[in-house]
Amino acid sequence: MERIKVGPVVDILGDEMTRIIWNGIKEKLIFPFLDIDLHVYDLGIQNRDFTNDQVTIDCAEALLKYNVGVKCATITPDEKRVKELNLKEMWTSPNCTIRNILAGTVFREAIMCKNIPRFVSCWSKPIIIGHHAYADQYSATDLIVSGPGKLELVFTGTTGEEVRYTVHDYKAAGIALGMFNTDASIINFAHSSFQYALERNYPLFLSTKNTILKQYDGRFKDIFQEIYESEYKKKFKAKGISYKHYLIDDMVAYVMQSEGGFVWACKHYDGDVQSDYVGQGYGSLGLMTSILVSGDGKTVQAEAAHGTVTRHFPMHQKGLETSTNSVASIFAWTRGLQHRAKLDNNHKLFKFTQALETVCVETIESGFMTKDLAMCIKGACNIKRSDYMGTFEFIDKIAENLKLKLML
Repeated sequence: MERIKVGPVVDILGDEMTRIIWNGIKEKLIFPFLDIDLHVYDLGIQNRDFTNDQVTIDCAEALLKYNVGVKCATITPDEKRVKELNLKEMWTSPNCTIRNILAGTVFREAIMCKNIPRFVSCWSKPIIIGHHAYADQYSATDLIVSGPGKLELVFTGTTGEEVRYTVHDYKAAGIALGMFNTDASIINFAHSSFQYALERNYPLFLSTKNTILKQYDGRFKDIFQEIYESEYKKKFKAKGISYKHYLIDDMVAYVMQSEGGFVWACKHYDGDVQSDYVGQGYGSLGLMTSILVSGDGKTVQAEAAHGTVTRHFPMHQKGLETSTNSVASIFAWTRGLQHRAKLDNNHKLFKFTQALETVCVETIESGFMTKDLAMCIKGACNIKRSDYMGTFEFIDKIAENLKLKLML
């Protein structure tokens, strides 16, 4: 088969077991079919440490230049990993760095297979979490208060004028937290959410706790409403979809009894938590896509929603068999390449990505899967070796079925 020509794509290397399967995916499912203009950035923890994390900034700038990236899962080290890997310091999450530079929103969606049982049985359509990936608790200043005293927030304007707010009068030791966001970031979040809902033809919901955080969460609510009324209301009505704000308590209750089929815009912490429980509710966190969309919608970075599968990596290093689910990593490639196809009007590439996604789902639905999915169906105590495939055995099966699909 003649390989399809593909425009520039940023290939972001990662860590541990996902890095191993990343190479397998490229070798078996990407390079035989696509001739890609790849720009490779190694965000493995050793290279981030060697470059003092400059490689992460360079990678984000490349994403803005080329508009498409596919990212392997990476390590965000804690104190234990700093000692274990002999790192210079506890480097911040590369995902946070890239998200801040792209001013983007993360959209996460389950990959649905008929034979994988759902923990929430009424979910028959996707629930797409729009995760505002900027500031709030993740860029906050937190501290331990050593003893009695008064804690204040002080805002000093550029004119030198000060405004003071008393946070708490401590009678004894305690803790404190100061966090922030910006209008510019919330505006980008709103546009990304409205545009994604229009693209998917799904209604959009925003959840906050504005009854408690009247100024903070109220700002999210007000900005979304203003932008909806001025720029998106007519477009939404033309497609027969809607936008609505909910208190997060009410939204969670609604989600648990709904059939799905909507985009749910969440603040940073809420999106981090809700995306995991929604992913598990569909059956497996190993079956979940994650794409970062820049505020202007031009740039997309796709990745798996899960981590580096640390527990499998030592087994692989010892030459032992592993059964690591590669589906979300495969979908990182397809979702990133779909954006490349859209930008370049490359119909052949788009059809290829659809074929690869269909093959992944059909392969699982026909009974060929990794151990984690087999346990979803039969339970951890009831599966035997014949019920599942090894890491590379599964990728080989996808490659075999993909060739057959493309020959039709």
